[in-house]
Amino acid sequence: MKQVIHTEHAPAAIGPYSQAVKIGDLLFTSGQIPVDPATGAVPEGGIQAQAQQSLSNIKAILNAAGTNMGAVIKTTVFLSDMNDFAAMNEVYAQFFQEPYPARSAVQVARLPKDVLVEIEAIAQL
Repeated sequence: MKQVIHTEHAPAAIGPYSQAVKIGDLLFTSGQIPVDPATGAVPEGGIQAQAQQSLSNIKAILNAAGTNMGAVIKTTVFLSDMNDFAAMNEVYAQFFQEPYPARSAVQVARLPKDVLVEIEAIAQL
């Protein structure tokens, strides 16, 4: 049975979707853009500040589902500029420990609110 996960500690959905959906022992998060849930603002400081906020949003959703970053098995990172890959990776490495989740990273033409990064995750519960 499908269960919707929602927390006030991550940005509210800006469209007809859920922050995350749990089905069986898997949790699928929606893509998290770097919006501070307390202020609704995108952090200044470039890709590193934005990656930090996106991953913090994912962490909050995982916590609301009763799990943590160690349960993540796959992520997808959407970058507006692949030249930001190394800087994003520095922040990403602060949120995960070995064994690292599988990951895809792609450059896209544009992201919501013209942010630099969006990240989604799949976790095992």
